[in-house]
Amino acid sequence: MPSSGPGPATIVSVQDPSSPWDRVDWDRIDTVLCDLDGVVWLAHEPIAGSVEAIARLRASGRRVMFVTNNSASLRAAHEGALEAIGVPATGDVVSSAMAAALLVEPGSRVLVAGGPGVAEALRERGAEVVVNDGTGSPDGFDAVVVGLHRDFDYDRLAVASSAVRSGAVLIGTNTDSTYPTPSGLQPGGGSILAAIAAAAGCTPVVGGKPHRPMAEVIAHVLDAPGRPFDATRTVMIGDRPETDGAFARLLGSRFALVRSGVTAPDATIEAEPPVDLDVADLAGVAACLVSTSEQRQ
Repeated sequence: MPSSGPGPATIVSVQDPSSPWDRVDWDRIDTVLCDLDGVVWLAHEPIAGSVEAIARLRASGRRVMFVTNNSASLRAAHEGALEAIGVPATGDVVSSAMAAALLVEPGSRVLVAGGPGVAEALRERGAEVVVNDGTGSPDGFDAVVVGLHRDFDYDRLAVASSAVRSGAVLIGTNTDSTYPTPSGLQPGGGSILAAIAAAAGCTPVVGGKPHRPMAEVIAHVLDAPGRPFDATRTVMIGDRPETDGAFARLLGSRFALVRSGVTAPDATIEAEPPVDLDVADLAGVAACLVSTSEQRQ
C-alpha cells in the first residue's frame, strides 16, 4: 500500500440487514473474505479440507481474500505461510496492521507495542517508528499502536501507558482477546491492548475487524476501474460472530460462521441479525457456494 494510504475507494452497500438472506441467491457471491486463524488454520496447521475449499472457490471464479486480525506478522510472512500449505496468496492478504496504520498521519512519531507487521505497515504509511522495548522516554509520541507481541512485559506496559498519558493517541490493531490454536485458546492482541488502556485510563481507537479502517483497506484493495467493491456480492467467513459477523454487518455483506475455531460446534449463537450460514468449516461454505452455482448452470 502506498505511504499516502488508500484513495477514495467506494464501498457499495445497499443490502437491508433486516431482510431475509435466503431471498438473495448465493450464486451472486463473487468475492470471499476469509479469516485465517480458526478458519484456514490453527497456528499455521491447516484445518482439514480448508486448502481444498479455497481452491474450489477460486476454481468457481470467485476472488478469495484473506482478512486477518493477526497484526504481528509481516505481509510476506502471511503470504509465505499460506504458500507453504498450498494456497497462493500474493497480494491477497489484508491484516489489522494495515488498517491500524490508516489511523496514523504520515510523519507521525509512533511507539509500536506490537510485532514486525505493525512496524512494517506504519513505515509504509510514512510514520517514524520506535519499537517499545520497555526503555527510553515515553514523551514526544503522537500515537501508540498496539498489537500482539510475545515479549510484552511490565516495563513495556509502563512505557506505553505513560506515552498515552503524555498525549499520544492509543490505537489498537484489534480487540480480539484470544486466538485459537491446536492446544486451545491463547491470549490475543486485544488482551495487551486492554492492559495498556487500563493503565493509561483511556479508550483506544481500533483499526481491525470489525471497524471501519479495515473496511477501507479492503475496498482499496478490491476496487477495480469501473467496478467498485460491491459488498452485496461478498461473504465474510469467520469463527467469531462478535468480530467477523459484526464486520460483515458493517460492510453490508453476508456472514458465514464456521465452528472450527473460537466458536465451538455446540455453542449457542445469539447474533443480530442472525448468521447467514452456520457450518462446521470452510469446506462446508465452499460446498454451499459452489454447489448452488452449479445448480444454476
